[in-house]
Amino acid sequence: METIVSQAWPEWSGTLQKRSGGWNNTTYFVENNGKRAVLRIYDTHKDRNKIEFEHAVLEQLGTRALPFKVPVPILTTTGETMIQLRESGKFACLFRYIDGDSPVEEEVSYLESFGEVTGILSEVLSVIDPGLTPVYRPYYELWTSYPLCSGEVIRELCLNPPEPFKDLGAELVMLYRAYRNITGSLNELEGLPHQLVHGDLNASNLLVNIEDPGQVSTLLDFEFCTYDLRVMELAVILSGLLGHAEEKKMIREFCRGFSRSIRLTPAEINAIPVLMLLRKIDVFLHFVTRYLEGTDESRVLHEQTKRLSVDLVQLSAGTAEILVILQEEQGSACRL
Repeated sequence: METIVSQAWPEWSGTLQKRSGGWNNTTYFVENNGKRAVLRIYDTHKDRNKIEFEHAVLEQLGTRALPFKVPVPILTTTGETMIQLRESGKFACLFRYIDGDSPVEEEVSYLESFGEVTGILSEVLSVIDPGLTPVYRPYYELWTSYPLCSGEVIRELCLNPPEPFKDLGAELVMLYRAYRNITGSLNELEGLPHQLVHGDLNASNLLVNIEDPGQVSTLLDFEFCTYDLRVMELAVILSGLLGHAEEKKMIREFCRGFSRSIRLTPAEINAIPVLMLLRKIDVFLHFVTRYLEGTDESRVLHEQTKRLSVDLVQLSAGTAEILVILQEEQGSACRL
């Protein structure tokens, strides 16, 4: 990897340290005489068009005066934002290192700031034109996004699980029922407001200020940015807040910050329960696809199935209260 960096980005050549974690990419920190960069290798696809769209969005965001930072790709010696590795065919890109800390698990203080920067990002993404056609489809186009996961395949996996998943009978039945419920509601979503969305905002894809951990300083990982329902951005984040010890406070703080910039329509608010469920099913199909393709071993899908079944229980119990909190914060913002 050191050789790859020295050839494509000689100015940034240095020692590499692999960063742990991450499902979709491999990341290295690059150190060179006090300069730091981040090398990212895309592990789940070899589609240049997907990366070009992501980078086009990041480059446009990088020209805006935003109250937070986003990673902007560093050009190679040939003026490109990426290179393709010869042996694996995977793509790699380099970003300038951005200082910041990951939020502490169960921390609440950053949620209002997270909501605020999410709202600002949504406003800016609504007027950005990358000039390219996105490859990723909206969340509600499940059939297009996951061609390996036909209704028959999911039914067989969930109702007649193979050996590695025999002990997850109840969990898989729960996911299959949610899958069936969601697929009957997708056509109703197409009429809601659409725009560019990040699509995967959560605590792992942001940084907070080192000296003030209550302030979100950076938004990361725009890989799945695409045109989708505007309110899907909110639904993805809210679905990830369920199950935390201070769940209600976290949701209220986030909705308060978000509502300063974005005023949702009644139809968008009413769609949030379906969209949060859609997010969970999308994650399930994502890991089923990785398993079927051989990207992951069975243990990964096993772990995700257990986790998602717990999420569904929490979602069922908490959705109504989320809507109440959101409506209250949207109403409070209107009166300011």
